[in-house]
Amino acid sequence: MDHNRTPLFTALTEHAARRPIQFHIPGHKTGAGSDPEFRSFIGDNALSIDLINIAPLDDLHQPTGVILEAQQLAADAFGAEYTVFSVQGTSGAIMTMIMSVVGEGDKIIVPRNVHKSILSAIIFSGAKPVFLSPVSDPNLGIDHGVTTSSVRKALKRHPDAKAVLVINPTYYGVCADLKEIVQLVHSYDIPVLVDEAHGALIHFHDDLPLSAMAAGADMAATSVHKLGGSMTQSSVLNIQGPRVNQRRIQTIISMLTTTSTSYLLLASLDTSRRKLALEGKAMAEHAIGLAQYARKAINEIPGLYCFGEDILGTEATFDYDPTKVTVHIRHLGMTGYDVENWLRDRYNIEIEMSDMYNILCLVTPADTKQNIDILLEALSVLAEEHAHNEANELVVKIPEIPQLSLTPRDAFYGDTELLPFKESAGRIMAEFIYVYPPGIPILLPGEVISQDNIDYIVDHLTVGLPVKGPEDRTIEFVKVIVETKPIF
Repeated sequence: MDHNRTPLFTALTEHAARRPIQFHIPGHKTGAGSDPEFRSFIGDNALSIDLINIAPLDDLHQPTGVILEAQQLAADAFGAEYTVFSVQGTSGAIMTMIMSVVGEGDKIIVPRNVHKSILSAIIFSGAKPVFLSPVSDPNLGIDHGVTTSSVRKALKRHPDAKAVLVINPTYYGVCADLKEIVQLVHSYDIPVLVDEAHGALIHFHDDLPLSAMAAGADMAATSVHKLGGSMTQSSVLNIQGPRVNQRRIQTIISMLTTTSTSYLLLASLDTSRRKLALEGKAMAEHAIGLAQYARKAINEIPGLYCFGEDILGTEATFDYDPTKVTVHIRHLGMTGYDVENWLRDRYNIEIEMSDMYNILCLVTPADTKQNIDILLEALSVLAEEHAHNEANELVVKIPEIPQLSLTPRDAFYGDTELLPFKESAGRIMAEFIYVYPPGIPILLPGEVISQDNIDYIVDHLTVGLPVKGPEDRTIEFVKVIVETKPIF
C-alpha cells in the first residue's frame, strides 16, 4: 500500500478548498459562527475541516469510501487484517472489543488491575468477570501484568470462558510473554483481547515489546493519541483472525459512537498513520534513545532509581518498553504525589502520573534532549534538597481481590443505599472506586468491601492521591446494595 496517501485528510482539505455553501451542522460553518477569540486561537484551517458525514467525506458508522481507505491503510501499518477508527478514545475501542464477544452471563478472564473501561463493558454486557491477580513488585510497590501460568489455571477452571483479556504493555511499560499467552488461549479456541493503550510505538521498532497483532492476538485497542501523534481521544481497534466477527465489531462500535463524529480526530488518525508507517522506526528510535539517556542519568542521582533491563527475567517481566520512565522516589522520604506537585511548582513540569512511591514520565518522539535535560536538572535538585530525609517505608499492602458476590451489572443496577464509607466493611459495593490515572478500580460493583479495602483507600486519600469514582466525590459515603432484612 502507498502510505504516502492520506485519503480522508486529503478529501477534507479538497472539500474545504471548494468552499461549498453549507446548510448542515456544525452551526459555526467553518468558523464564521465561532467565538472570535476561540476562532483566532484555533485557526480557520482547523475549523474548515470540522465537518460531518456528508457523501464526499464518507461515514464512520458504515464506511465505504475515504474512511474505509484510511482504515485499510491503518490495518496495513499496524499489521492487522482490519482496523476500525475510534473517536471515543481507547476506552470506546476496549468496550467494543469486549461487547463484541461476550453477552449476559458469559465469562471473561481479565486481570484485576484493568482500566475502568473494561469493567464498564462488563457491566453493560452483563458478563461475569473471572479475575486474575497481577504480579506485585515488592521493590517498586507497583503491579505488573498476569503470567502464563495464571492464565493456564484460569482456563482449566473456566474452559467455557468466551474471551481472555490482557494488558500489553502495562501503564509502567512492563510485559509478560504475550505470544505464549496467545498460543495457550488459542489452544482452547478462545479469542485474546489486548488493552494496548500504551503500545502505539511497539509496532514499529524491534527494540520494543512484541505488539498484539504480531503476537497473534485477535483484537487490540491502541491509543494512537498517547504516543503516536494523533489528537487526544483518537484511537484504533486492530482486528485479525477467525475467532471474532468483523461485522459485529462494526455494529457494536457504531452503537457506542456519537453520530456526530469528529473529522478533526479522524484526520489526525489518518495523518498519524502516514507518519508512523513512513517514519515509525526512526520516531521510536529517537524516543528510545532519549529515554535510555534519561534512565542512565537518573540512576546516577543519589536516592533515585529508574528500572530498565534489570527488571527482566520473571514470568511477569518478560519485556519492557524503555520509553516509559518510572522514577522510584521513596528514598527521598516523599510520595510520588509530592514529587508531582514539586515538579509542577518549581520547574513547570507535568508528568504522566504518580503513585505512592513512583512518578511516571512518558518519553515520545516529540521530546527533545533539552526537555530531558530540564527534567534531569529538576530531579537532581529534588534529590539534593531531600537527601537527608528518611526513606518512606515500602509497605505494599494492596488488599486481596475482594469477593465478587454479585455480577457487576446486577450490583450497578440493584437497589442501593448510601452508607458512611468507613462503616461499610462487609457490604456489597454498588459503584466504582479507582485511582486515576491510571483508572484501575480498587473496588467495583458487586465486590464485598473489606476493612483492608477501606484502609487502603483512606491511605491514598490521606496523601492526596487522586481517588475517584463514587457519586460522593469526598468519598465519605458510598453506595452499597440494600440488605434484605431477615424475617423472624
